[in-house]
Amino acid sequence: MSEKKLMDFVAEARQNVKEIAPADLAEKIEQGEDWLIVDVREPYEYEKMHAPNSILVPRGLLEGAADPNTPHRIDALVQAREKPVAIMCATGGRAAMSVQRLQEMGFTNVVNIAGGIKGWEGEDLPVESGAYDGPLP
Repeated sequence: MSEKKLMDFVAEARQNVKEIAPADLAEKIEQGEDWLIVDVREPYEYEKMHAPNSILVPRGLLEGAADPNTPHRIDALVQAREKPVAIMCATGGRAAMSVQRLQEMGFTNVVNIAGGIKGWEGEDLPVESGAYDGPLP
């Protein structure tokens, strides 16, 4: 078995997950669809720029935050197993791996936001800055 690199994991994940264009997601939300946007970047990245109403769950804490049986769970994420969930990172790599992991954990409608926050901002969608004040795992 050959040694894998980060981009091997990302490429593998991208083959197994659905993506949504930032503008398409924004339109669905504007039309009243109840999406949970989960930002899997680090707190310092989130503080610089993030999508409005997104929750922060850093990639390294995702599994604990999504597991209802851990003290690290985040209720908003745990309760979203059946609702639409969109995962965002900087450009889509960490998000693709996160989507794959959440699918393995039983989430039924989870997608990667294509291009991450850079794609979101690139489509002139609203962004905010400031520290996250919600619960962390």
